[in-house]
Amino acid sequence: MCLQLSAVNRSLLLSLLALAAVPSAVVTFTGCAVSMAVDQPTKKNLEILEVGVHRSYLIAEFGMPASTRWINRRRVDRFEFVQGYSRSQKAGRALAHGAADLATGGIWEAVATPTEGHFSGEHVAYEVSYDEQNRVRRFREVDP
Repeated sequence: MCLQLSAVNRSLLLSLLALAAVPSAVVTFTGCAVSMAVDQPTKKNLEILEVGVHRSYLIAEFGMPASTRWINRRRVDRFEFVQGYSRSQKAGRALAHGAADLATGGIWEAVATPTEGHFSGEHVAYEVSYDEQNRVRRFREVDP
């Protein structure tokens, strides 16, 4: 037995299927930019870069140095990292992307995803020299 649909019923059925597809598409495609915003690198506390701060505090904040060398019997570390964003900045961006995704039915992702990929923090590098007790003696920003 074959079900025959009139042109009106067929049109109504197609409209209902399209309406059901929109929320599914929004749920499926929403979130790439939202996820990227949340996963952006965290902002490092540059205020700890002060004369007299122990090396271990720098390592705890910035991670292991990219390189270490000895100049005139003094340790010189080079720290390289991506200066990211605060939690509130990341949350604000994620909420804005989510709202825009819902308002545009997911079309916002075409703009937001490449944008989040571009604004993924700033690459920075610092050279730090220490005294005999591994306390910061001097520091300067250098090209990454």
